[in-house]
Amino acid sequence: MVNPKDPPSPERRDFIKKTCAVCLGAAGVIIPVGAGLTVLLDPLRRKAAAGEKMMVTTLEALPEDGTPQKFAIMADRVDAWTKFPNAPVGAIYLRRTGEKSVEALNVVCPHAGCFVDFRSDQRDFYCPCHNSSFAIDGNIADPKSPSPRGLDALEVEVRNESEVWVRFQNFQTGHSEKVPVA
Repeated sequence: MVNPKDPPSPERRDFIKKTCAVCLGAAGVIIPVGAGLTVLLDPLRRKAAAGEKMMVTTLEALPEDGTPQKFAIMADRVDAWTKFPNAPVGAIYLRRTGEKSVEALNVVCPHAGCFVDFRSDQRDFYCPCHNSSFAIDGNIADPKSPSPRGLDALEVEVRNESEVWVRFQNFQTGHSEKVPVA
């Protein structure tokens, strides 16, 4: 029979002490480690913002005869943990198609991702990687072209009577459909 005046056995006290120590130690380690991992991995779980329209130029900078002009697209670029403010993220060709209408084409060839050049003497776009040629409106000009589609047109808006705003976006190469790059 156990006498109620006897203190609890030392084994029982040691077990309770050790259990409390392990629980407090685990909480003391898990909470900061969890917070640190959350901060460390945060840039990887954030999704890139959908392409917002950005002002590229004005109508006055575009020739009225419809000759395409190349413009660099500058934006803030985030690469996981590093932010690059006002860095080049791509390029486009803009051309006037009317008094206040503009067409924008991505400079990347849809075949293999090379940059196309505008040949002013032939009034077409040319990809030097595989000899693809595109009409001035971006459609495939040569039926023997290895490109699966024409140049990628981008959404354009003229604001305030003269500002040209473009929603810049890249698309996957090698597909016949325009598949946005995430």
